[in-house]
Formats: sequence, structure tokens, C-alpha cells
Amino acid sequence: MTAAGNDGPPSLEESLDLTVPPSGPGCAECEQAAGWWVHLRRCAECGHVGCCDTSPSQHATAHFAQTGHRLMRSYEPGEDWYWDYVTAQAFDGPELAPPLAHPEDQTTPGPASRVPANWRELIH
Repeated sequence: MTAAGNDGPPSLEESLDLTVPPSGPGCAECEQAAGWWVHLRRCAECGHVGCCDTSPSQHATAHFAQTGHRLMRSYEPGEDWYWDYVTAQAFDGPELAPPLAHPEDQTTPGPASRVPANWRELIH
């Protein structure tokens, strides 16, 4: 990986902040818009929680496009993998600040009260 600068993306080390907590238990943008998500992803640099690319709004990828924050970690209970948008590869990485996942009682997709009955027809 190259260091941050004119020629390339920030390095993996520059893209991780192990101290920042997640922005909340659900996708930040979906919560504001009363939307819903399939799975959640957490930015390893700033803690932003966004919805996955299967979700209707794909806010995790939009966060990368807007900020250049290249690393997302799964925010699903029992999952600890990372995704690097620059290399388009998954990898194992260090533990981030807790909590490491959305609450166990939060449904997937979620939140349950906003998931439409035909949600399978609406995913990517």
C-alpha cells in the first residue's frame, strides 16, 4: 500500500483508528431517513456505521466514496472481517473499540419495525 499523498490512497495503518467507537447501533443515514438495512458495516477510521451493498441505500459504500475511508469492518454479531474498498479484498484485522457489533436483539434485516414485508424484492 502507498502512503497518503498525491499518488495514492492512505496506508492501512493510516486508515485504522482503534479507539473511535461506532456511530450507533444502526446505519446513520437510514436512521435519519427512517429507512432499513440488511447488514451493517463500520468504518475502521471514523466509526461511521452504514448499511451494506445488499441494502437498498448502500450507505457504507457511499461513505467510502464521500470520505475516502477505505476500510470497513462487519458490524454483525459474530463477524470480525474487514473489507478494503481500494483493493476490493476482505481480510482479518485488529479489534476496534467496542461495541464490535449491533445489539444481538436487533433484527437482520432491521430494524424490524421498518423492514417491509417484500424486503427480499428490494435488495441488491
